[in-house]
Formats: sequence, C-alpha cells, structure tokens
Amino acid sequence: MECLIGICGKDFVLIASDNLAAHSIIAIKHDNHKQFELSDKMVMAVSGDAGDMSNYAEYIQKNLKLYEMIHGYKLTPNAAANFSRKVMAQSLRSRGPYMVNLLLAGVEDDGTPCLYFMDYLASMVKEKFAAHGYGSFFILSTMDRYYKDNMSKQEAVDLLKMCIKEVQSRFIVNLNAFSVKIIDKDGITSIGDVPCSGTIHNDVPKEAIHPELIARA
Repeated sequence: MECLIGICGKDFVLIASDNLAAHSIIAIKHDNHKQFELSDKMVMAVSGDAGDMSNYAEYIQKNLKLYEMIHGYKLTPNAAANFSRKVMAQSLRSRGPYMVNLLLAGVEDDGTPCLYFMDYLASMVKEKFAAHGYGSFFILSTMDRYYKDNMSKQEAVDLLKMCIKEVQSRFIVNLNAFSVKIIDKDGITSIGDVPCSGTIHNDVPKEAIHPELIARA
C-alpha cells in the first residue's frame, strides 16, 4: 500500500514517499517518514516491513558514515547504491532477508544527478524515473506519458503532483500526503508535504494532517 516516487531532472533528483504507516488493513499513523539522509547529497526512500525498513536503512546510513570516518571521503551515490545492493543480496541468502524496496537518489561529485531503483530481491537499475508500491501501477504510465529529459524543478514538482492526483483518484487506499525532497549540487532541500485530496478521518490527530487538507474539510 506504500508508494515511493523518484524523478531525475536536469541537475537534481526529486524523491517522494507517502506518510502512511499501516499494518495489514489498519492505518497506524499518518506522519511516518520513510526517507533517510545518507549524506549531504544523498537520500534513500524505503518501503516494506516496518522493522526491516528501519534496520536496513540505518545499517546503510551508519556504515556509509563509518566508511567516511575511516577513509576520509564520502562514497558516491553509485558506490553507495552498489554497497546497498550487496547488503541486500547477502541478506537474501540468509535466514533473515530484508523485505524492503527502495529508491536511492543523489548527485555525483561532478553534479550529475542519479536515481537507483532496487527491490527486495537485490535487483538494481539506474533510472530517469521510478516508483515502488501499488501506486506504481498508476504512476509509471503517467511518467511514461509526461516525463521528459532535462526537466526543471518546477516541472518535476508538477509531474509529481500529477502522479499523486492519479494515485488518489484510482487507488482505493487513502494516502494523506507525500514527503518530498530535492537533491542537487547544493545539498538536500525539503519542499514540505504535498497533500492528497483524500478523506480526513476524525480519529487522526490534526498535527498529522496537512494544513491544506484541514482547510478543505
């Protein structure tokens, strides 16, 4: 039921993840953050089993920091993606594999943006746009139609909103909002939450609901 979205632009990468934490058919919370900053120019968005999400993402995050402390320089997004895939592949051959899917977005030292798609079977590919979760059934067709090379940041945000609108109108699960970050040569910029037009439930705390949704209610 979760949804991750990544869009690679001219000199940046946009990454978004829904804020829903669910177990089976139960929505537990609507302010769950699924993005982990691996460095000042790299973000990993993770979906899957709640425990595995935290364990896997934090393991990658801390090991990249340890590598930097030992060797004196940071891994590039390409190196970090391959290390992440190695960890996933090793766990797949153990008794406790990580049941997570992820998108890794970052900017190389020369300013080149990159987006890596990886699933729980440790398959990895570099993409210009990608999506995980049931929402990908609706998102990928929209991306195929409207994505273009060298998109500006505003064009990427507009495309993201178009994808979210499609998910909201077609997917049966109510997703409250998406957390969005943009990574470029200057670092990571959070552009806040992009609200969906879904139903607001009375038992959901107002602080967990995007203000624009409350205004519409």
